[in-house]
Amino acid sequence: MTTISVSLRRLAIQRADNRCEYCGISQIGQVATFHIDHIVPVVAGGETAAENLALACVSCSLRKGARQKLEDLETSEIVSVFNPRQQIWKEHFAWNGVQIVGLTSTGRATIQALDLNRLTMLAIRAEEELLGRHPPQT
Repeated sequence: MTTISVSLRRLAIQRADNRCEYCGISQIGQVATFHIDHIVPVVAGGETAAENLALACVSCSLRKGARQKLEDLETSEIVSVFNPRQQIWKEHFAWNGVQIVGLTSTGRATIQALDLNRLTMLAIRAEEELLGRHPPQT
C-alpha cells in the first residue's frame, strides 16, 4: 500500500474543490471519505506525486482500479482513461441535467467504464442539485 502524505492529500482535495474529479460529486454529504487516486496506477509505474494524483469518490476509484486503456463502444477506439491532470473535464464531458454526456471517445469510454450515470449516481446528483451543489461550478 502506498502512503500519501498529508500535504499531498490536502493539495488533491483543495485542487479538486472537494469533488470527485471523474464524476463531479461533492465529498460534502457523502458517508465515505474520497480516495486519492493514482491516475497512472502504482503497478504501472505511476508515482505518488501531485501530477499523478486525483480526488476520486470511492465508486469511481474502485471502478477505475488499475485500468489505463478503455474502449469507446461507439467508435471501437482504444483510449486512455480521462486524466484530470492533463485533460480538461469540459472538453470530454458535459452535463445534461444530472447525467454526464461524453463529448469525445475518452469521455464516452470513461463514462461507460466508471458507470458514471448509474441510478445511484443520478439520485445523488439530484439530491445535490436540490442542495445547490450540482452542477459543479467549474
